[in-house]
Amino acid sequence: MTENLITTPFGARTTAAEVLDGVDLTGERAIVTGAASGIGRETARVLATAGAEVTIGVRDLAAGARAAEEISPASGPGAVHATMLDLADQSSVRAFVAAWRGPLHILVLNAGVMASPLQRTREGWETQFATNHLGHFALATGLHGALTAARGARVVAVSSVGHVNGDVLFDDINFEHHPYDPWAAYSQSKTANVLFAVEASRRWASDQIAVNALNPGRITNTRLGRHIGDISRSPASFDPTSTDVSWKNIEQGAATSVLLAASPLTEGVTGRYFEDCDEAGPHQPGVRRGVAAHALDTQQAARLWQISLDLLAAAA
Repeated sequence: MTENLITTPFGARTTAAEVLDGVDLTGERAIVTGAASGIGRETARVLATAGAEVTIGVRDLAAGARAAEEISPASGPGAVHATMLDLADQSSVRAFVAAWRGPLHILVLNAGVMASPLQRTREGWETQFATNHLGHFALATGLHGALTAARGARVVAVSSVGHVNGDVLFDDINFEHHPYDPWAAYSQSKTANVLFAVEASRRWASDQIAVNALNPGRITNTRLGRHIGDISRSPASFDPTSTDVSWKNIEQGAATSVLLAASPLTEGVTGRYFEDCDEAGPHQPGVRRGVAAHALDTQQAARLWQISLDLLAAAA
């Protein structure tokens, strides 16, 4: 974390469309995961409206195709296409990567699950960690060549303020020895998103690939919180009537994603964590804002990267 935090003219109430007003992405290609609905869909829509060719990676291809048709610009160079991508299924990730051709200018790692009941992938991985981190890790590293070919690509990892609740549980990432806690699993997966950005920004700097993470804020009316009703306790309030500035609608929730993905204001910025369209300061106890020190730990970031490589290699 630098002492001089990056700020922009935008804020918590800025919409994604306002962030990219006047930005021309003609000729650029983007991938947004989990973009059949919610802030992913709005991210894809705004990137396409700015002229980018956008591929949305989705588990439900029929829903993705409907979304792509609905949000593709009526005129101009931008377009949206849907492709099958199940981040909890490594064979699906490998197939997506193998099918990609040409350079990739923007990769938004947006898809995620939150506080879900205990489920495991075919490899035995806990599903939140497998989806939110390992699936995106495999996707990003698999597309590294395409990102390098773009000469100035940007990778955006959508994390959460929930990362402040806990570090990666390196001694039991998949809850094989400890009782499963859905919120601890969510927190570690979101911390992993930030650690990925920290290490990827270091490893890929010479390839001119910028990698950043963000907290989109607490968003109303999305499917991300569909499991919360099944959970008896939560580390945070999900009251949509709250006056907390972090509560946003979908258009506002996508703003920081597109800021990092395509705004000239963040060109060359890498290895940072943003919220409300500004770089976040250190997290303070009792406040649901800021970035936790454990998420910026360079040694832990390198450790997680190696563990992720090992897990993927064992599953191949």
